[in-house]
Amino acid sequence: MIRHVAIIGAGLIGASWAALFLSKGLRVTVSDPSRQALDGLPAFITTAWHDLAQLDEIAAAPPFEMLHVTQDIAMACAEADLVQECGPDRIAIKQQIVAQIETTLGPDAIIASSTSSLMASDIQTGARHPGRILVAHPMNPPHLVPLVELVAGRATDPACIAAARAFYDRIDRVTVVVRQERVGHLANRLTSALYREAVSLVAEGVATVEDVDRAIAHGPGMRWAFMGPHLTYHLGGGAGGYRHYLDHLGPTQVARWADQTTPVLTPELIETLVAGIEEATEGQSPADLARRRDVALVALAKLKRDLGA
Repeated sequence: MIRHVAIIGAGLIGASWAALFLSKGLRVTVSDPSRQALDGLPAFITTAWHDLAQLDEIAAAPPFEMLHVTQDIAMACAEADLVQECGPDRIAIKQQIVAQIETTLGPDAIIASSTSSLMASDIQTGARHPGRILVAHPMNPPHLVPLVELVAGRATDPACIAAARAFYDRIDRVTVVVRQERVGHLANRLTSALYREAVSLVAEGVATVEDVDRAIAHGPGMRWAFMGPHLTYHLGGGAGGYRHYLDHLGPTQVARWADQTTPVLTPELIETLVAGIEEATEGQSPADLARRRDVALVALAKLKRDLGA
């Protein structure tokens, strides 16, 4: 049974994981080389706790006595049952972190990387116990967005994937097992495909940054909160379902695919994108926007739960 989790990295993802794990009654030890990042954890967790309390029956205040912080990775992992690795997405750094983790971590404990794009097989290289290393990638912020993608590397023990899935399921995450390693895993590949077209449409002058975002948020995004693209188009086929849709409207999809382009992120395009988002947000700070997002995510999570979606 996993009762003590070590988190390596106290950035946005690591702090969010910490709030979630504490809300599920786990002991949590967080390690980060930055004292400032560690000192900022209580404030982040306190804010996150307010949102988590609307989704689950938890204590009135965060149990900070269950939270320990250290700048020493080896010390953080000495008694952990699972390590949630949230270091920078650089393979050399990941491998260095794993080496430090394994100096004290028990051989049966799991190392789960939150990497957004790197492959478990590369992270495993040089590890003492590569079979217990996998990718467990969340979406930001993990305490409010339940998806966790599990991806095995070439050396990952299947029992490790099963144990990780049981753990994340137990803390009310929605797990998917990605069957083949790919850069970006599953969800980020899907979002990257959308983002590529979102950038292309701005680069080609088809629409503004604001209108691209409005089109997604008030159009397909509303459906995607409850069903994925395959099921969406299944319903688009009416009584005939997905087969009818593919037989009759599949060619229109192929035509759109053929017309899509891959943009080049030139300095000029970057300036256009940044200026567009600054105009759309009208001076609102990233912190204010993140707070609005989190309030909306709580409301959406409640709605999905009530609908069983």
